[in-house]
Amino acid sequence: QVQLVESGGGLVQPGGSLRLSCAASGSFFSISTMGWYRQAPGKERELVADIAVRGNTNYADSVKGRFTISRDNAKNTMYLQMNSLKPEDTAVYYCNRAPSLGWVSWGQGTQVTVSS
Repeated sequence: QVQLVESGGGLVQPGGSLRLSCAASGSFFSISTMGWYRQAPGKERELVADIAVRGNTNYADSVKGRFTISRDNAKNTMYLQMNSLKPEDTAVYYCNRAPSLGWVSWGQGTQVTVSS
């Protein structure tokens, strides 16, 4: 069962911007703190940002001030606006519930590549 579908990734130059989308199905979305994760080759999966149902947010230090997480509960969709992208942001980006809630099945992810 496909529950999470990420989209919006691509190839951008350093300093560029992308907006990622996460489309969710199932009742878990509307009751769950959701997060964006990323995993670069050879590195551990990292929680980039999370957002509670009512909109409270947290960001990893590495992206704070550059990324903005948001959600539209009516659309069961979450977004990640990424500005001032750096090569170290290159990774596959995934969405899922906050770790404390337990993950649902992972989606396919969307590739973000930042390179000149």
